[in-house]
Amino acid sequence: MTLKHFKLRSFGGVGLGAAFLMANSSIGPGFLTQTTVFTQQLLTSFGFVILVSVLIDIGAQLNTWRILTVSELRAQDLSNKLVPGLGYFLTVLVVIGGFAFNIGNIAGCGMGANVLTGLSFEQGAILSGIIALTLFWVKEIGKMLDGFTKTLGTIKILLAIFIAISAHPPLLQALHRTIIPEKISMVAIATIVGGTVGGYLTFSGAHRLLDAGIKGKENLRQVNRSALSGIIISTIMRFVLFLAVVGVLTHGAVLDKDNPPASVFQFAAGEIGLRIFGIVLWGAAISSVIGASYTSVSFFKTFHSLFVKYERLCISVFIVLSTGVFVFIGKPKELLLLAGAVNGLILPVALAIILFAATRSTIMKGYKHPVWMQVAGWIVVGVMSWMGYVALAENINKL
Repeated sequence: MTLKHFKLRSFGGVGLGAAFLMANSSIGPGFLTQTTVFTQQLLTSFGFVILVSVLIDIGAQLNTWRILTVSELRAQDLSNKLVPGLGYFLTVLVVIGGFAFNIGNIAGCGMGANVLTGLSFEQGAILSGIIALTLFWVKEIGKMLDGFTKTLGTIKILLAIFIAISAHPPLLQALHRTIIPEKISMVAIATIVGGTVGGYLTFSGAHRLLDAGIKGKENLRQVNRSALSGIIISTIMRFVLFLAVVGVLTHGAVLDKDNPPASVFQFAAGEIGLRIFGIVLWGAAISSVIGASYTSVSFFKTFHSLFVKYERLCISVFIVLSTGVFVFIGKPKELLLLAGAVNGLILPVALAIILFAATRSTIMKGYKHPVWMQVAGWIVVGVMSWMGYVALAENINKL
C-alpha cells in the first residue's frame, strides 16, 4: 500500500468514507476476538459493555477531534506547544500502543491463515509478515490491495449481519441486559475501548481531517457530524457481531479456545462460513498491519528528519519486529486482548494532554471549548485510568 493511499483527497472522503472506515475497524481482528471472549463470559450482559464503551468513545473522540481541528495541530505538535518535550512523550506512548496493536494484528493474520490453510498460527504470521512487506513495497500490488480491502470490509459487515440473523439471538433478553446487566466487567470495558479508540486510534480520525484541510472553528459542524456518524455506524456493527456471538452460544456452540471467533462463524454457516471468515479475518488483519505500522511510525517524524527520509525502512522494521514478537510469544487470543488493554491505559493519558491544551487560548486561537465536553472528557480520563490499570494487570497475568 503506497503512502498516498493513507491521505484523504477531499472532504467527501472524510465524511461518509471516514465513518465507514471507523465501522470497518470496529470489527477488525481485535474486536472479533475480544467480543467473542467476553461474550462467552458475560453472555447478554456484554451488551452493557458495548453501551458503556460507546459513551466513552463519544467523550474521547468528540473532544479530540474538535480540539485538534480547531488548533490546526497534530497531537504531538499540540503537546509540544503545551509543554516543550511533551509531544515526544506522547509519541513514545502512541508508538508503544501501536506496536501492541500491530502484534495483535499479526496474531489476527496467523488466526486467519490457520483457518484458510491449516498452518500453525506462527507459520501463518511469518507468511503474512512477508506478504505485508511485499504489499507495502510493491506499488502496483498496493493499489490492488486498496480496493481489495474495501471489498473485504463490505463482505465482513454483510457476513456479520448474516451470521447474526442465522444465529437467532435472544433479542429481547440482549436488549434488557444491555440496560440492566447481570454482570459488569471493568476488564471487558477497558479492553474494548482501548481496542477501538485507544492509542493512535484516538488521533487518526482528527489527523485525517487535518490532512484534508477540514480545520478551524468554521468547520466544527462538519467535524461533529463526521465523528458522530463514525461512532453510530461502528456501534451498529459492534451490536451485530455481539448478537451473532450470543446467538450461537445460546444455541449450544462450543468455541475453539485458541480461535474462538472462527467457531462462531462455523457454527452458524458451516464450512463455507468458516472459510469466508478466514478470508475476511486475514484481509482485515493484513491491512491493519500496514495501516498501524504507517500511522505509528508517522509519529516518529516529530523526532528527526531521518525518520521522514527512511520512512519506508522504519515501517518495514516495525512490521518485522511485530512479527518476531508474536512468533516468540504465540498465544494470539491473549495478545489481541492485551493490545486492547495496553491502549486502554494509554487513552486517558493522551486525552488528558488534549484537554489541558484546550484551556490555553493561545493554542486554541481564542476558541472556548464547551464546559460540558471538558467535564465529559475528564470523566473518561478518570474512569479509563482506573479500569485500564485493572485490565492491563489481568491480561499480563494471562500471558
